[in-house]
Amino acid sequence: MSNFILLDSGPLGMVTNPKASSTECQECKLWLDNLPSRNYENILPEITDYEVRRELLRAGKSKGIQRLNQLKAAVTYLPLSTEVMLLAAQLWAEVRRADKPTADSKALDGDVILAAQAKLEEIKGNRVIIATTNVGHLSLFVDARE
Repeated sequence: MSNFILLDSGPLGMVTNPKASSTECQECKLWLDNLPSRNYENILPEITDYEVRRELLRAGKSKGIQRLNQLKAAVTYLPLSTEVMLLAAQLWAEVRRADKPTADSKALDGDVILAAQAKLEEIKGNRVIIATTNVGHLSLFVDARE
């Protein structure tokens, strides 16, 4: 069994922002760098890469894209799959039926896609925590922490 930390867009945005000098961003970078020494493997889910990359591209932030590419090369990348998307659709429907939506009904809802990626890793026997600034939505499905 492995210990995985899946990065959500909030923490990923903090560590890829080359101008982020806030204490919070610096602490996030240090925390991420120290995870392997605590027996956690950093995982970059494809849905998170997409969410951060699209905004960096829109804003023309080439240094942020460069840092994202560097991080992507340095950690394990978790691609999307049909299995992930099928489970995400199921999770989306379940929270809708429970009247606990995580996004607008017409939105893609990256949270349920990320949660599906995490749940499938749990099914494989891995311990998974999603590092996020959106604990409320993601904790409906999996262990999510700020």
